[in-house]
Amino acid sequence: MNSRGLDYTILTIAIIGAINWGLIGFFRLDLVAFLFGNMTLLSRVIYGIVGICGLYLVSMFGRVRDIAD
Repeated sequence: MNSRGLDYTILTIAIIGAINWGLIGFFRLDLVAFLFGNMTLLSRVIYGIVGICGLYLVSMFGRVRDIAD
């Protein structure tokens, strides 16, 4: 099964989440909270999606290693 499109979509979402964490760390600016409100339902859904994407990317470690072999 080819999941390349899903992998790129999830990787993009995780990168956006990482950028948000960088903004929080360097400038104390939570972009999600700024755009969608502090812990509103929508912002919590966005945080949840980013977290799920990060967990999914853990599975890429095994797949990338299998491709390299």
